[in-house]
Amino acid sequence: MNMSEVVDRSRLMHDEATVRAAIDQLALRLDLALRFHNPVLVCVLQGGVYLAGQLLARLRFPLQQATVQVSRYANSTEPGDLRWLSPLSMDVSGRSVLLVDDVFDRGLTLSLLHDHLIAVGAQQILSAVVVRKAVEHQTPYRPDYIALECGADYLFGCGMDYHGYWRNLPEIRALSEAMKDIH
Repeated sequence: MNMSEVVDRSRLMHDEATVRAAIDQLALRLDLALRFHNPVLVCVLQGGVYLAGQLLARLRFPLQQATVQVSRYANSTEPGDLRWLSPLSMDVSGRSVLLVDDVFDRGLTLSLLHDHLIAVGAQQILSAVVVRKAVEHQTPYRPDYIALECGADYLFGCGMDYHGYWRNLPEIRALSEAMKDIH
């Protein structure tokens, strides 16, 4: 299938204006929570790049940026085991950390990253995601900041991908079940 057809055959969940307004509100809340904490924004690669970029343009306090790359999907539509692809790119011991990712579904990735940040000495850990999905069997861990909510559909756009494509889409779309395994 042509990747351009994926958008045409999907459902719009949140349009660009809704996403932008939600991220604006998220940035305001983060500004109040972190402006005096000398934070490190840790972007979870690849999905967190969209939100991290949006937040970096909106946050009005000094911060440093770091990355960590883990994967559960590996360009698939079904999650697998967590794989560490690239370790945390800077020392965060004694620092406030804002962990930024694209989606919270079952919570395994953010929960494990939160535990890892505690183990390496982060003083305070807050997490922010573009969207929280309403799925069963979530971990007890919950993100501190959520821009938008969606159902359990497979989503893409705003950092979330479909077989590696469409992370750049400024809206959130859902696949139909019939499209999940079409490449």
